[in-house]
Amino acid sequence: MRDPYEVLGVQRGATATAIKSAFRKLAKKHHPDANKNDPKAAERFAELNSANEILGDEAKRKQFDHGEIGADGKPRFQGFPGGGPRGARPGGGFQQYDFGGGSGPGFDGGFEDIINSMFGGPTGSGPRGGRRGGAQFDSGAFTAPDLDHNVAMTVSLEESVKGDEKRVRLPSGKELNVRIPAGVISGQQIRLRGQGDTAPGHRPGDLLITVTVAPHPVFKVDGNDLRADLPITLYEAVLGSKVRVPTLGGAVELSIPKNTSGGRTFRLKGKGIPKGAASGDLFVTTRIMLPDGNDADLEDLMEKWRDVHPYNPRRDMG
Repeated sequence: MRDPYEVLGVQRGATATAIKSAFRKLAKKHHPDANKNDPKAAERFAELNSANEILGDEAKRKQFDHGEIGADGKPRFQGFPGGGPRGARPGGGFQQYDFGGGSGPGFDGGFEDIINSMFGGPTGSGPRGGRRGGAQFDSGAFTAPDLDHNVAMTVSLEESVKGDEKRVRLPSGKELNVRIPAGVISGQQIRLRGQGDTAPGHRPGDLLITVTVAPHPVFKVDGNDLRADLPITLYEAVLGSKVRVPTLGGAVELSIPKNTSGGRTFRLKGKGIPKGAASGDLFVTTRIMLPDGNDADLEDLMEKWRDVHPYNPRRDMG
């Protein structure tokens, strides 16, 4: 995982407002919906979200700045308390820690449990040929392995609004049923704890699912509102009519007044995306559609109309 400051492009002393602004700008630029032809867009967007989870949270940001957690948000091993156990050799590189024969300064016992949790085996099986009763390891900060899995999932607009259950395949080939919560939006993550990789001495990693809401064939999302084009015939526009309009909850009837021009927008209150006790609205814009192919009768009618009732809809354009 990259440094979250580097991911968001801000300095370590940046204010919370600057961090929030940087995240919003980058999230808009790298949103999967705006980069449909880029297979790595979801991955970059997930990285931005992970960085914002740390820097956008004051407590987590302090933990990261103090080296208590890593760029992945997991705790870092800070070394043994009390300046290191008895028998440590000075200098860098690998050091030998001998736990045989009692506790070192600052320890209350339990060395075997500590070594077992770090190396996944008995005290005498430390790496690099450590002798019985001792263990060798790098004297630098110990960072837990990244056991999390990151996968992308695409859901329909209807699934994101109402919630649903979908099946997801992990990199290992394992498949899981995942509950999609109602109201999820593109870029949000679903965390399934304990469904990542495993390693001796460490708790299982998590499965992080980055959600992308697929473009809808009819509706365009505008916050909690929806927008759609409404095709109508020439005679419906001239004579007026009642037409059926699709909504997320089923089709409804809309009255089209006489002499409705193309491009006129109608508001259907409460037919947008549900948000708590309220809902957004659906805005439909009329598009006058002529019949396919040539129609001699229509052409004859329009010629007569043009000669008897000429008008210029562009007269105010200069």
